[in-house]
Amino acid sequence: METKKFDPTTTISSEFGIFGIPLSEEESKVVLLPVPWEVTTSYGRGASNGPRIIREASEQIDLFDYETKNAFEAGYFMKEISAEWAAENVKYKALAQEVIALRTAQSNDTVRIDALVAEVNAASARLTAWVYAETKKILANKKLFGLVGGDHSTPLGAIQAICEAHSINGASEVGILHLDAHSDTRVAYQGFKQSHASIMYNVMHLPIKPKKLVQVGIRDFSEDEYKFVKSREDIRTFFDMEVKQRLLKGESWASVATDIIKELPQKVYISFDIDGLDPRYCPSTGTPVIGGMSTDEVFFLFSLLAQSGRQIVGFDLNEVSTGEADEAEWDGNVGARMLYKLCNWSVVTNK
Repeated sequence: METKKFDPTTTISSEFGIFGIPLSEEESKVVLLPVPWEVTTSYGRGASNGPRIIREASEQIDLFDYETKNAFEAGYFMKEISAEWAAENVKYKALAQEVIALRTAQSNDTVRIDALVAEVNAASARLTAWVYAETKKILANKKLFGLVGGDHSTPLGAIQAICEAHSINGASEVGILHLDAHSDTRVAYQGFKQSHASIMYNVMHLPIKPKKLVQVGIRDFSEDEYKFVKSREDIRTFFDMEVKQRLLKGESWASVATDIIKELPQKVYISFDIDGLDPRYCPSTGTPVIGGMSTDEVFFLFSLLAQSGRQIVGFDLNEVSTGEADEAEWDGNVGARMLYKLCNWSVVTNK
């Protein structure tokens, strides 16, 4: 089916979709899957509201973009937020919080803890299977894929599907550009195998794993995680401290960004945890860490990636959160603008 172009002179109202674009899924080139899930989060809360607040803020964006011009004319569509998975999130987050409370209290009730952990792990596995199936459907319809979380555990099934879709003889051609404050390479966290702190460990142990994992903004990690990323030839981590030292010594961000992109193969999936940014941009995110990138640095990195001729084959945006108040207009606004750039560059690199 030929993709219908959106006429920007059309009046935009709240009845329209993401970014106010009045096109159906069939008419749109980019299809976004919202995943309202934050079951294993251990510090802040509200990431499951990320798809909602991004959607609400998205209509404030002027569609013409200085860098990508009228890329939006290809059409962007976000699926409905699943009420079923939103309800499952509430149910299993309560169980996970009980585990965390018992561990914090140094409880000896290992039978109860193990039973709860098993339930949460099983629910997380079902969520991953659902994301995997939904991603495959979107790809089968020849759409460009994006996921809107949720905590950072949510894209595991999507990355699995995309690595499989872009593989030759069982080897994926896809590299992951991972923007984050955290390495997310723990084997498990608090017993949860599909924790938001384990997403990249799980990704790099998929049956068809990415060709390369390139991490940027990383500034909070355990010793085991440090040893893990250093032990793998298929992982390159640009630690935030190292990058900042290069910049403070007079090197340009353009030079650093060029080095980052050199590590990536031709096909790139972007996995973006919003806490990769300096926390002033999204202060309500669940695990903020001082340091990080500016929005301008991220935009420049995306632009340079596109200029290099690489193809964005999918992306996710996670951890945009409402915090304790269940509302965070500023975070939603920043998240919507990050998402819009991801959509735009996805279209531009797939022409």
